[in-house]
Order: sequence, then structure tokens, then C-alpha cells
Amino acid sequence: MTQRTGTTATTRRLAAVAAALMAATLVAGCDDEATPAAAPPPPDPKQELLAAVPGEQDPAFRFTTSDSSGDVSGVVDPANRGMDIDTVTKDKDFTLEMSFRMVEARTWMKVNFKGAKDIQKLMKLPTKWMELDPAKIDGPDSLPTYEGTDPGNADAIIRAATDVQAGEPGTYTGVVDLSAAPELADALAALGDADGQLPLSAVVGADGNLSSLTLEIPAAGKKKASEYVVEYFDFGTAPAVVAFTEEQAQPAPSAAYDMLND
Repeated sequence: MTQRTGTTATTRRLAAVAAALMAATLVAGCDDEATPAAAPPPPDPKQELLAAVPGEQDPAFRFTTSDSSGDVSGVVDPANRGMDIDTVTKDKDFTLEMSFRMVEARTWMKVNFKGAKDIQKLMKLPTKWMELDPAKIDGPDSLPTYEGTDPGNADAIIRAATDVQAGEPGTYTGVVDLSAAPELADALAALGDADGQLPLSAVVGADGNLSSLTLEIPAAGKKKASEYVVEYFDFGTAPAVVAFTEEQAQPAPSAAYDMLND
């Protein structure tokens, strides 16, 4: 697996090495009466965890997020400012697979209905990729576009965490107090009516990248207890996300906008 490069974690390690070399040089140039340098402070587990969240200089990687409503998966490609997202929605009569590709401000969509009836044909939706025009979307801000390297909002969750502790190598625990971070409830639909303190656990891989983050969501009313899970993996081996050519995609027909704007 490609090692993590260009990230805060790497920068912190390099800075530590440079500081150590500088300290050694200064000590060597002083007389015997020089005061020894103070020991560096112990690592801050919360800062270590934040440093492991993917950044713009990381290689392409895969991700999944899951909660009580379902799973979302895809690829993030920081170099091309691109992202692929795949979702699956199941109904009693059909299964809807929707995929989106975002490269900077451009967005493509692919739709695949599976079921007893040929819904795809009835709705006059093509089976190939379609490029979407933001001007034809009701509320264009809702159209997915590339918005960075942390689709699971791990950074925001970790920043809202308190009492972050490091356990076995690469493992961390903490608590997220939603009363102190109400913006999380708006960002994560999985939280719903959850309140109070939510247990957090996370794992950082040997390559320095955040590999998983889990937020435990308690039961609320008729809603059962659940988990919100983010996973980041395959750094450097995931495929590049690039714009489709005219041969690979077509302009979205009116039926596609009818579905999205319904």
C-alpha cells in the first residue's frame, strides 16, 4: 500500500526530526555547562487522529459510509478533484442503483432500476452515464459536486470529540457531545434525534491513514440503536476519477431532471 505522503502526519514527523537535529547541533556547539533541552510534550491523541484524516495531497482512495438508512461507497481522487459515489435503494417492487461522478464542478449520473417491471424503459431513462446541467436542477446547491477528501465528515466528528484516548497501537476512543456540536446533527442524517454523548472509536492504519471511524447512536423513540461508520482504504491503489468523454456520456434528458426534481 502506498505510504501516506504530504499529509499533516508526515509533516509533523519531519518537523520532529528537524527539531531533533537542530537541538543536537546546538548542544554540540555549546560548552559543558549548557542546560539540557526539555523533553518534548507527549503526543496529543486527538491531534494524531486529526492528522490521519485524508487531505488534498493524499493519493486516490476508496471509502464507504454506513448507517441505519443504508450504505454509500465510492472513490475520492484529490489530484483530479474527483469523486465517485454509488448508492443502492431498495423498495418492495424494485431496487434503484444510482451512481454519481463529480470532477470539479461537473457532475454525471447513472441510473439502473432492477425489478419485475421495466421502470427504466417506462421512465425513458438511458442506461449510460448522463451529464447533469445545474441550471435544470431545482435548488442547484443540492446537486452533488466535489467537496473535498472527507466524505464521511470524520474531521468534523473528531474535532467535536472530547476525552480522546489512544489505546492499542492505532486505536482511539472518545466521546462526541452533540449539545456542544449541533452542526453535526445537520451534517449527518444518521444522527436524527440523537442527543447527549455518543461514544466514538477509530482506527489508524500502519500507513498513517484513518481506516475507520465509528459513532454509536443510541435508540430514540421507535428508532433502534445503530452505528454511523466511515471507512477509508486502498490509498494509492484506487482508480483515478476523471471526466467522461462525449462518447462515454450523453447530456441528461428531461426524464432525468423529472426524477431528481420530484
